[in-house]
Amino acid sequence: MFSSAITRRLSKATSALPCRAFGSFVKFNRDDPLDLEGLLTEEEKLIQQTARQYSQERLAPRILESHRHEKFDIDIFEEMGELGFLGCTIDDYDLPGISSAAYGLINKELEAVDSSYRTAISVQSSLVMFPIYEYASQAVKDHWIPKLATGKTIGAFGLTEPNHGSNPGGMETTAQDKGDHFLLNGSKTWISNSPVSDVFVVWAKDDNKDIRGYVLDRSMKGIETPVIEGKFSMRASITGMILMDDVKVPKENILDVKGLKGPFSCLNNARFGISWGVLGAAQDCYERAREYTLERKQFDRPLANNQLIQKKLADMVTEISLGLHAVHRVSQLKDEGKLSPEMISLVKRNNCGKALDIARHARDMLGGNGIVDEYGVIRHLINLETVNTYEGTHDIHALILGRAITGLQAFF
Repeated sequence: MFSSAITRRLSKATSALPCRAFGSFVKFNRDDPLDLEGLLTEEEKLIQQTARQYSQERLAPRILESHRHEKFDIDIFEEMGELGFLGCTIDDYDLPGISSAAYGLINKELEAVDSSYRTAISVQSSLVMFPIYEYASQAVKDHWIPKLATGKTIGAFGLTEPNHGSNPGGMETTAQDKGDHFLLNGSKTWISNSPVSDVFVVWAKDDNKDIRGYVLDRSMKGIETPVIEGKFSMRASITGMILMDDVKVPKENILDVKGLKGPFSCLNNARFGISWGVLGAAQDCYERAREYTLERKQFDRPLANNQLIQKKLADMVTEISLGLHAVHRVSQLKDEGKLSPEMISLVKRNNCGKALDIARHARDMLGGNGIVDEYGVIRHLINLETVNTYEGTHDIHALILGRAITGLQAFF
């Protein structure tokens, strides 16, 4: 039992709160079940509206042909640059310095069309502009950040190698100190944007076996960036390798960070955007499945009139809503300086996995039409197979969380 003093304090504290009976409800909003919009600022709403309009009016009409013919549209970088999307969380160099939630909403709207388009902004902003702004010399920052922000200059991030994916610490790329420059040798693979990039943030081991970051310029001799062709997923993006043969890199191009902290800080920024983006793809799959099952009739009634279909739709909208509120909270914590890497692993792992499940169910609900690219769902499905793998696989993030939970690492 509470003491009388505590009861009086509780009564006094709650007397000013609005009393709303459980018999008084608002109408359920199937498009925003838990009222995420009510948590957004007016600026965040405007940014989302701008991103949605651009995505639906400019990107959606292109995606079918781009996906079918594995065509990468390089113009999207300048278009996003004109809208201020690139490096938009940086509050410097006349960049807007928007909130993390606003950046996440941009990712969500882009990926509602296709994961390839979200990947473009993710690599440019989180994996290239972020490390240059955070760790590069003032001269290197002044040279590259304004150019990258316009989208007229494109960047790539070189970490993954042919023999080292989930274990980047085993990388074989080397950077030898030659006095007035570094000499880089090695190869990176599965590098988004590399065949069309002008600048590369490459991670290599120095003479002391320490992992360091280096900013490479396309004009440097010894760089080749062959395209990886024949992808069944992310076909509207361009992916390649970075091959380095005695590439001379000026001393001032080294990043001021040592060890895996450097690349992991970049990856955590990218994973954050992914956690928002995949819910855009999931939302699009849900909406397409809902519309299809309402219109499609079997046995003289809409498919949506079946219990199994309604159960699947209910599961979809539940997971999307919970995922959005989770990543919105992570956005708030990020801006407040209270973020841990494990929080990002939690939402990246959860939201990617749930988005993939939603895409699979939507594909099933569309029957045979679910495998036709014009219906969109199969494209999201095969894209999400990739997104669930890159920037840390589903299981790698489980191990990150497991280490935090138990205090024991189980990576090897």
